[in-house]
Amino acid sequence: MSIPLAKAAWNHPDTPLGYKRLVFRRGGWVLSLGGPPLIAVACFDLVPHARLACALITMLVSPLLPWVVIAYFRRHRVAAVLRAYPWREWGCRVPTRATGSPATIVITFGEDPASTFRVIPFPSAELENDPPDRIWFAGDPRFGGVVSPVGGHYPVRVVPHTPRREECGGEGFDLARRVGLVRASGKATRT
Repeated sequence: MSIPLAKAAWNHPDTPLGYKRLVFRRGGWVLSLGGPPLIAVACFDLVPHARLACALITMLVSPLLPWVVIAYFRRHRVAAVLRAYPWREWGCRVPTRATGSPATIVITFGEDPASTFRVIPFPSAELENDPPDRIWFAGDPRFGGVVSPVGGHYPVRVVPHTPRREECGGEGFDLARRVGLVRASGKATRT
């Protein structure tokens, strides 16, 4: 079994800085997708073809904007996990998709069989550029948590790849429920 690196992942020096970068990155996503439609609407009367531009921009942006807004507000769940669970170092592998970007990460938790987690909300470029063989994990292996390359500087939320329902109660269930990793029904949260 892995030895915890600190009482809580948040206490590691690089973790709060990595979380701030996560907040700025997700805020940038919201601004880059939400800004153009707002600018186009503001220019309705100033620019001759602003209504057409607004319609085109809205058609392109509308499928992705809800996801990035949800990801922006769900960043609080990442912070809650980091404040409640310690970093632990585990072995891992990152299977790649046909496009080359990682969508899942497989973590081997000691004697237990490896668990596969989805990297959300979007695959991580940090994992894609240099696939690690060791990773830091904070959370509950049954319900997901937060991973980072060794060092805690790039926290990314992960959820179980295959949805499953665990028995309510037991060791660690209350903490996982309090930080938002699991619902009262025993089903792991997906965002």
